[in-house]
Amino acid sequence: MFYVYLIQSEVDSSFYIGYTSNLELRLKQHNNGETRYSSRKKPWFLVYSEVFENKTLALKRERFLKKQKNRDFYYQLIKSLDR
Repeated sequence: MFYVYLIQSEVDSSFYIGYTSNLELRLKQHNNGETRYSSRKKPWFLVYSEVFENKTLALKRERFLKKQKNRDFYYQLIKSLDR
């Protein structure tokens, strides 16, 4: 199983989109400063995730989400979880 995730920084409310096979470990890595981009904006919290059967599908979805570059789109995605 692979996950596409959206995390948000508590520092400046910016978003980070990624994929992983271990969502819990990956979030810990972001919050421990083990990734270059996200280390400056920690702490992070998970706001959205999707599960995929394989890496190829997860990467396609990750690329699509990253191309959006639209905070309103991301907020709508998060809001969709409330339904």
